[in-house]
Amino acid sequence: MSEEQTQADLATPPAAVPEALPDDANDLRGFHFKRLMRKPLTLVLVGVEVVAIGVVLAVLVGPAIGGAAAVAAFLLGLLAVFAIADSRAEQGFFETYAAQNGLELNGRSPLPPSTPLLRKGDDRYAERTFSGPFAEGVEGILALYTYEDESTDSEGNRQTNYYRYTVGLVSVPECAAHVPQLFCRRMSGLRSLEKLEDVFRSTERVQLESEALAERYEIFAGKDQDQVWLRRLFSPTFIVWLSEAAPKKFAFELVDGVLCCYVNGHRKSAAELDALRAASAAVAARLREESAE
Repeated sequence: MSEEQTQADLATPPAAVPEALPDDANDLRGFHFKRLMRKPLTLVLVGVEVVAIGVVLAVLVGPAIGGAAAVAAFLLGLLAVFAIADSRAEQGFFETYAAQNGLELNGRSPLPPSTPLLRKGDDRYAERTFSGPFAEGVEGILALYTYEDESTDSEGNRQTNYYRYTVGLVSVPECAAHVPQLFCRRMSGLRSLEKLEDVFRSTERVQLESEALAERYEIFAGKDQDQVWLRRLFSPTFIVWLSEAAPKKFAFELVDGVLCCYVNGHRKSAAELDALRAASAAVAARLREESAE
């Protein structure tokens, strides 16, 4: 059997998977691993690898080395099968999640560079996107987003750093005239240095009468922003939601009617994806509500 045929057989999707929505991308891993290990082709490939490596090294080096190499080859074979199972489990979870939530699943694709986060890096892309309803009346795109930064050290060695986020994109054009730019970011750094840092910003820090909010977020808007409208937007209810109910490490950016909500890391559980969809819908709804006043 050719190598291409072997890979195609191992890549064949399973005939059936559990119908219930798994909790996360790892839930189906054992299901796919057991199924692969029951396939004769898998056993043959792993067995041939173990025997070939073990016999060759036993003849060339010695029986002890050959035996150790055979064990190592067996473990490497299991790791390869596990990697295939893990990939299938992740894909199966995302397909099921999309289907059960009325979302369209797509693979690697670009995102519009609408906000600062979506313009970062030397390269940027969504590894997966889910397009469709976030809540009643709110449509958006949920994406596992990555941007890359390349650097070169003093010896000329190139290195790529990967920064991963899960983002929720919603179009809210009705608010663009009221608030062209708004950035609600997680608090970082020392608050004592805020005034010094603000000198170099093109935006203006928004100060609200909430210590709980100030401990969690830094909020910035354009320097010509209508402050009265902005304070109406950050109503007591919205402030409490941001401070107490929003997902952990949640933040958002708004530029010209494009809302980008995000959390650090690629979230791969149904609960985390649901939470970001709901949070993105909540911010969009609040912006629309205030824009309609």
